[in-house]
Amino acid sequence: MFAVFETGGKQYKVSEGDIIFVEKLGAGEGETVTFDRVLAVSRGETTEFGAPYLDGAKIEATVVKNGKAKKIVVFKYKPKKNEKKKQGHRQPYTKIQIASIVR
Repeated sequence: MFAVFETGGKQYKVSEGDIIFVEKLGAGEGETVTFDRVLAVSRGETTEFGAPYLDGAKIEATVVKNGKAKKIVVFKYKPKKNEKKKQGHRQPYTKIQIASIVR
């Protein structure tokens, strides 16, 4: 059994027990979060699709950790103009574990 849901402008395909990284959520570690923007649910031979979301379907997950990804370097450079700009960025994330898929 798997489901496809949307959060943070991205879509994720998950099964029960999966651990995934999503865009930062406003929940602390150990809290339970519910995603109701479920696009599709598949159980063996049957698959249901929403238009765009399935009514009554939800995914429950537990927040494992909030953190920041590794630093990336953003370097902008314009030749012959002596113009350089160096920045770093660390994207915040939330690590969640899928507890159940309800349909």
